[in-house]
Amino acid sequence: MSFKEQRLGELLLRSQIVTGAQLEAARNEQRKSGGRLSGQLTKLGFVREQDMTNFLSRQFGVPSVRLEEIESISPDVIKLIPRDKAVKHTCLPINRVGQTLVVAMGDPTDMFAIDDLKFMTGYNIEVVVAGEQAIMDAIDRYYGEQKRADANAAAGSDDSLEGMGIEDFNLEDIEYGEEEENVNAVDLQKQADEAPVVRLVNAILVDAIRLKASDIHMEPYEKSMRIRFRVDGVLKEVMKPPLKLRNAIVSRIKIMSSLDIAERRLPQDGRIKLKLGGGREMDFRVSILPTLFGEKVVMRLLDKSNLQLDMTKLGFEPAALKDFKEAIHRPYGMVLVTGPTGSGKTTTLYSALSELNQPTENISTAEDPVEFNLMGINQVQMHDAIGLNFAAALRSFLRQDPDIIMVGEIRDFETAEIAVKSALTGHMVLSTLHTNDAPSTVSRLLNMGIEPFLVCSSVNLILAQRLARKLCPVCKKRANIDPQALREAQVPEDRIAGAEIYEPGPGCDKCNNGFKGRVALYEVMVFGEELRSAVLQGYSTAELKAEAIRLGMQTLRMAGLNKALEGVTSIAEVCRVTAPD
Repeated sequence: MSFKEQRLGELLLRSQIVTGAQLEAARNEQRKSGGRLSGQLTKLGFVREQDMTNFLSRQFGVPSVRLEEIESISPDVIKLIPRDKAVKHTCLPINRVGQTLVVAMGDPTDMFAIDDLKFMTGYNIEVVVAGEQAIMDAIDRYYGEQKRADANAAAGSDDSLEGMGIEDFNLEDIEYGEEEENVNAVDLQKQADEAPVVRLVNAILVDAIRLKASDIHMEPYEKSMRIRFRVDGVLKEVMKPPLKLRNAIVSRIKIMSSLDIAERRLPQDGRIKLKLGGGREMDFRVSILPTLFGEKVVMRLLDKSNLQLDMTKLGFEPAALKDFKEAIHRPYGMVLVTGPTGSGKTTTLYSALSELNQPTENISTAEDPVEFNLMGINQVQMHDAIGLNFAAALRSFLRQDPDIIMVGEIRDFETAEIAVKSALTGHMVLSTLHTNDAPSTVSRLLNMGIEPFLVCSSVNLILAQRLARKLCPVCKKRANIDPQALREAQVPEDRIAGAEIYEPGPGCDKCNNGFKGRVALYEVMVFGEELRSAVLQGYSTAELKAEAIRLGMQTLRMAGLNKALEGVTSIAEVCRVTAPD
């Protein structure tokens, strides 16, 4: 029996709704025939179903509903949840308002069922409580009506074929797709374990490691399949395997990452760990997504031996590095790192944690997923299906006597609110947001619902970053660029004359088409008194950016141009990864 069921029994006993003997009898019946404790109590006649519904409604603060009093439910609403799911979770969709689906449930605390329904329907789920037997009766009634309506619609569509000139169609010319659902899992496993498929998948993984790829994309299309590697931030096609191997390749990846090879309609996530020579390990984070013509696989390569934790080697300008170190070494406050996916935010945060990781500090991180294991740091993997999200983890951290907290991402008001309160109560909080630059992060927090005075009190520093490809030092060549083109790229006027600008060379055995590796570009916005005052006065993002530049902030474009003028990257690459100021 679950803790939740045990707790319900104690609450019913304490409220004198049932006696100890009745509760024990219901539990014995539950052990024999399964089902929920509340359902067994009503079946045995110890509690009237309406009394149980009212009790659950009061206890958990959820509205109750009498399904027998509802005259009708729209077939379009019923269609949103399949009958098998309705029976499994003892639930019934009863209304839809905008992006919210109102669902009657026998157990309003079943978070697994609520998350399952939310994922399946794409709607926010609002729960109301109803009696279990009333729900099952309503399922029989409404889904029976739905089945009859679908049958009538199908009959009508058959009749309508008569006037369509069907003799004009040549059935031999129609291409039929594969019956994906009828593929036998045993056959898939046999195909996946065949030597050619095993060798092909191994070769793909080894090639990706050799080319220092960050991601592998396996994409099925109607008449072909292609495999691409993301090398230095840019995707390039490396292979087009035979289409007939599509299912076998995907199944092989699933077997290696301990996923369900028979499940082909839902996304799946897993992990592969390979041991390489010299005691080196490589992790592949696997994501599988069903598409129109099969399952697409994306693997993120995580090489712990290649993790750069020395902040002086990340690409910081000296002044920006000084500001960043001062901010993370403060006893409390918040440091936010922003940028799109794949811009190196996690590496920057891990570098900061490595700098702060001392025996005197208690450090906890909430990550989704945990990319690298760091000794001395308590890392927690998020699991939304069981209710372990960033907000829940943060609340738990605050009961664990923390000094430093790292939150993988601030996605909503609840997480932002707890993070801000943590920063204001003596904790150093590190986190990420998805914004375009440092100044727009303030607007993002305000739009989430955080008050301006709380943003000003809690935030120490905001850092925005991008990754730009580095020129190969062996084959790069001097570029002849018109001064006007440099002005359009926003190179400062006093640095145009005599500027030595380089561009990628023809490529050599040391590089990838003239580029080798990547360098980070940083925009560091220190939250001093002037900027705090600007936020409180309601400055717009553009005004805040102008004020930060006046106070000495170097924008992403400025940082990129500095790297181009130093010969590290090209002007074209800087313009590709940064927006003009």
